This record gives sequence, C-alpha cells and structure tokens, in this order.
Amino acid sequence: MIRLAGVTRRYGALVALDGVSLDVAPGAITGLLGANGAGKSTLMRTAAGLQAPDAGQVSIAGHDLWQAPIAARRELGYMAEEPRFHEELSGLEYLSFLAGVRGLDPHESAREARRLLERLGLLARAGEPVERWSHGMRKKLSFVAAVLHRPRALLCDEALEGFDLEASLAAREELRALATAGAAVLFASHVTPVLERLCDRIVLLHRGRVVRSLPRAEWDASSPEFSALERAFLDVVRTHPAPEPA
Repeated sequence: MIRLAGVTRRYGALVALDGVSLDVAPGAITGLLGANGAGKSTLMRTAAGLQAPDAGQVSIAGHDLWQAPIAARRELGYMAEEPRFHEELSGLEYLSFLAGVRGLDPHESAREARRLLERLGLLARAGEPVERWSHGMRKKLSFVAAVLHRPRALLCDEALEGFDLEASLAAREELRALATAGAAVLFASHVTPVLERLCDRIVLLHRGRVVRSLPRAEWDASSPEFSALERAFLDVVRTHPAPEPA
C-alpha cells in the first residue's frame, strides 16, 4: 500500500502539491497522469522520502515514511525521472552495491540482476562503467535497481522514457508480475498510451491537485482521434486553465 494523506509541498510562493490524498492498493498499478508542471515529480519525490512535505502524511506498506523511515524504505522501490549513479562502477557492480546496502542474498540478487539486465537488453554491456552508457541504458539500469529487491511498493517516474519497444514490453511484464505478486505500483507519466496499456486506474493531477480518478473500465483506445482517457485529460486541462499573469 502507498498512501498519501493531505500532502502539501511548496517551493516559495509556488504550491506544487495542494492537499493531495491518494491510495495505491496492493496488487494494483495506478497511473498518475498530468501535464508538465502538474506536480507529478514532486509527488513522487515526496512519496519516495527525498523531500519532506510541508503538511500531510505518507505511508509505505503501513509504515509512516517520516516516523519509521528505515522500515518504510525497506519496502520501497523508486525509479527517478533523471536517475543518478556512481558512474565509475559498472552496471553489475552498481547492482551488487545496492544489493549489499539492502542486505539481499548476494547469489540470488546477482542471478536476478542478470535476468533483468538480459530482459532489458543490457547484459552485454553490464561490465562497462555506467559513465559510458547512453540515456536509455541508464533509464533501464534505474528500472532494474528499483525492482531488484521485489519491493512491496514501487514508484516509477516516467519509467519507460528512452526504452526501445522490446525493453518497454519486457518492463511492463515485470511491473505486471510485481503487481500480481501483491506490490502496489504508482506509475507517473504524461504519455497517455503507456498508461492506458499498463494501469488498472488513472489519477489525473492538475496544478498540484487530484481532480479525477478513472478505473480501467472508463477508458479504451478505440477512438481514431482521442481515447476516452485522452479526452478526460484534455477536459481537465481545458476546464481548469492557468490563471492570467498579473
């Protein structure tokens, strides 16, 4: 379970999140859809414990993220929109380092790392320093790092951006397998087709507020112009215009 209750986050005069409440149930993939600047990455960083909210609470698998941070983070995987690494390490060395930090069995985690790297087309380059890797390769490594310990709660911020089609399909299968095993997955993106194919529910975030929640039964991809999900998104943006500049 991922739970946000009344979460507010400000940057000076800018209210990036305005009393956001959101639950992601175990076994479900919930999409977070919003335009650039809607607050998606702020929400994900706050839910990951990288920045404290100004108000509200975040809990991960029943643990308050700020009252019990170690217990919460043991259950959490996080894939940032712009991941960072110890770039002098190879991909395999980096994953081995993370496995050690998390206290994973070294042999089992090494096998799982190689399986995931192979699925995403990275295994042949996994012995090279990350500093030599392309943006897409780094995004794939970030995905592997986020799911290596099979977390009970997973945050994915524009997770499949930069993936080739084969890797994207493999990653979506891995996400679905995690959810089927009981993980709660929150997947943020501004790309509606990705969310349509992947998610069980979509939450629309606009100007820092949750303005709509749509179960999968309420959208399809059959419209030749816009899907129902795209129409819902456009309706939110058009009916909640940005204020005129002073």
